[in-house]
Amino acid sequence: MSAPTTPLNRLRQLWREGRPAFGAIATIPSVQTVQIMARSLDWIIVDLEHGPIGLTEAHAMIAATTGTPCTPLVRIAANEPWLAKAPMDIGAFGINFPMITNRAEAEKAVRSVRYPPRGDRLWGPFYAPFRWGQSMPDYMASADDEMICMITIEHVDAVNRIDEIMATPGIDVAVIGTGDLATSINKRGQMDDPELLELVARAEAGILRSGVPIGGVARTADQANALVDRGYRAIALGFDWSLFQRGIMAALEGIKR
Repeated sequence: MSAPTTPLNRLRQLWREGRPAFGAIATIPSVQTVQIMARSLDWIIVDLEHGPIGLTEAHAMIAATTGTPCTPLVRIAANEPWLAKAPMDIGAFGINFPMITNRAEAEKAVRSVRYPPRGDRLWGPFYAPFRWGQSMPDYMASADDEMICMITIEHVDAVNRIDEIMATPGIDVAVIGTGDLATSINKRGQMDDPELLELVARAEAGILRSGVPIGGVARTADQANALVDRGYRAIALGFDWSLFQRGIMAALEGIKR
């Protein structure tokens, strides 16, 4: 059996050990940016939902994580199997499905990342084995168990059905998306709104009850530490552009202008 260049799957190993994994969302179609971030992060989500990244750029960005401890994931624009298919076939180790609001949608996401009879994924992983460091037979033998199904809880309807969603077998990690959750109750950008905080607390409790690793966003070290203390295991530190922006601001701080 061929030896992988990186552990399969490092995120699963961290979560089995009860350790948090820190990452970021890549929206800039840049191999160079990913090469820099991948040296320090446990995971990167290549964003095909909101950013200007196409499949060609996504393939190069996934490949750019090779030889680093970073696990490449891809966020797709909608919970559709045909959108998940190509990112997996070009080497993603997992798919982030947005706007999951009920069990049927969760089941659809789970089946999208696994081959029959466990799922509905179609065959054609021509480039995935190269990134996974495996032969095609080895990839086919391990893909179902190693591929990560990440769902996002980001609508009030999802919170109201959190227990039924999280009872779905095959979900590997559930992330709370506070931005869209706030938008779903007409509280756009009001991250400290009491109604939003109550919804986040309910979603958090439901995910933690299920035993599935929980993910969220932390913009400061204090926020990240607080999430870790509450049991979070997948913590996004920001977007590539926001980390870049924060770095520039830190570099300028204290300079007389």
